Amino acid sequence: MTLTVAVLGLGEAGSAIASDLHAAGAVVRAYDPAVAAPSDLVATANEADAATGAAVVLSVNSAKACVAALRAGLPATTGVWADLNTASPGTKRTLAGLAADAGVAFADVSIMAPVPGRGLSVPMLTSGPAADRLAALLNPLGAAVEPMAGPAGLAAERKLLRSVFFKGLAAAVVEALAAGRAAGCEDWLRDNITEELTRADASTVDRLVTGTYQHAARRADEMAAATDMLTELGIEPTMAAATRDLLRRLTT
Repeated sequence: MTLTVAVLGLGEAGSAIASDLHAAGAVVRAYDPAVAAPSDLVATANEADAATGAAVVLSVNSAKACVAALRAGLPATTGVWADLNTASPGTKRTLAGLAADAGVAFADVSIMAPVPGRGLSVPMLTSGPAADRLAALLNPLGAAVEPMAGPAGLAAERKLLRSVFFKGLAAAVVEALAAGRAAGCEDWLRDNITEELTRADASTVDRLVTGTYQHAARRADEMAAATDMLTELGIEPTMAAATRDLLRRLTT
């Protein structure tokens, strides 16, 4: 049987996933209040209209809109409601509770890599009551949905724990390169960062953690000086100051 999937949100991620679902043979009922649905998708008037008759509803709008989207779509939902937004575990549990109260199967889904270039095949983790069911429905179409045992919120937790590291690392690199640019040595610093990242191996995490605790006091003073330097260079020391403060807390 042809699978009918509703896609709520036609931004970068939603549009790519919707396009791949259509190419895989699914009927895609699409809704986005700000973006018109492409001609190969079924345009719908709202969330409830999109959810009507769908075996799966993929909410790919935004964390701030996910609760309102669920409330609007629940009355017409008879299939799985899958929330793909990057929301907190607490928000995912709220969504799961609302869905359960309405008798709707819910899956918390976390997209674990950039969607452009991957589309539907992007790695996804899912948890919650309908995790296995969602994987069984989408994976035959080319999706890479990995179900986790446990309640809604676990998939979101895994993604956001990774984000604390990876997005924090990216922010530190951006701030450091901005300071390097202001100091006239951006290329040197970029090469240094590249060398350090390339040299990382399985022991790197242990070395970073052990060294941070062991040398917290000295490193706090070092990052205080770095914070002053960035200020002198005209760069807002957001990451440097946060690092200084964390190291100071470790010394108490």
